Amino acid sequence: MSPPSANMNMEEEKKAEDATSTTTTTELLPSSPAKVLPTFIAPYGPNVHVSKHPVLSHKLSILRSSSTSPSSFRQALREITFHLGYEATSTLSTKDIPITVPGTNHMDHIDAIGSRISDKVALIPILRSGLGMVDPMLELVGNNATVHHIGMYRSKSLMPVQYYNRLPKTCDVDVAYVMDPLIATSATIISVVSILKRWGVPEIHVMSVIASKVGLSELLKYHPDVRVTIGTVDEELSEDGNLVPGLGDAGDRLFGTNEEDEEDLVHISKRKRTMSVASETES
Repeated sequence: MSPPSANMNMEEEKKAEDATSTTTTTELLPSSPAKVLPTFIAPYGPNVHVSKHPVLSHKLSILRSSSTSPSSFRQALREITFHLGYEATSTLSTKDIPITVPGTNHMDHIDAIGSRISDKVALIPILRSGLGMVDPMLELVGNNATVHHIGMYRSKSLMPVQYYNRLPKTCDVDVAYVMDPLIATSATIISVVSILKRWGVPEIHVMSVIASKVGLSELLKYHPDVRVTIGTVDEELSEDGNLVPGLGDAGDRLFGTNEEDEEDLVHISKRKRTMSVASETES
């Protein structure tokens, strides 16, 4: 039989080996994160999220390409909006609700606790290109969302001009998602966010596919409290305030129109005068 002192030494050596083994294993295997982090980076601060997902990068290339047809453009924008929408809605609040789950024998039902979005959501597409982002967002948030349109166009001086606003008189929403595929100078998005703040929205989240570096910085300068989720950032703006490389005119590509067609359209007030002159000429 081994003396007591020898047994004690052996036990101490074993404990030391176990401690060394545990330390080595801990060093080799990093601890699991508390939650799965999104595939986003935030170079402009914690409220701005820029996607680095390879699938979204692939879809962005389809969206940018000159060879993409209007129908393929709409489909790509829809898929990109789904991706951005999942991340943008990750901060929504939920509440527990009772549900039943069918058993494997299709006869029994099991009581369980589910979740339901508790925030009242407003989707604010900026006309007209923002319309292409509405349907996928409605599918994401379901019956919790209402849609309110704001129409803006950019004047020759690059200043935003509002021509349509369907916000209700009373604000009854918790979160508003402003949707516009492109943020160039950001003058339009800055104006829309200001309108929503005056309306009384407590939380505003901007969703866009591509933003310029300058435009994003300007948005944050005027509205640092706003959350922003975007697909990518373009470094350059042209002299006339367009993204480079961008993707062209998002509205035209979405609906298959072009600038020349729009210039040929006659305003309704002028159209009546033109028709009147034509009638007098014929008579």
